[in-house]
Formats: sequence, C-alpha cells, structure tokens
Amino acid sequence: MDWRIVVVLLPLGIAAGWAVFNIGAVAISQLQNFLAKRNQQS
Repeated sequence: MDWRIVVVLLPLGIAAGWAVFNIGAVAISQLQNFLAKRNQQS
C-alpha cells in the first residue's frame, strides 16, 4: 500500500471517529433524558 494513501486517509478517519464519538455521546444523553421523563410521567 502506498504510504501517501495512509497519510491522506488517517486524518479523515480520525476526524470521522471523533465526530461519531461526540454525536454518540449526545445521542445517548438525549435518550437517557427521554427515558427518564417517560418514566416520571407514568
């Protein structure tokens, strides 16, 4: 494999992973809030 491909794709992979990590954390927090509010209503 050409090292230039790795040099280009590695930062893109890191950025994509960081975005998924941050979005996942917010999504889990919103889901927990939703479930907590739903449990309080019943």
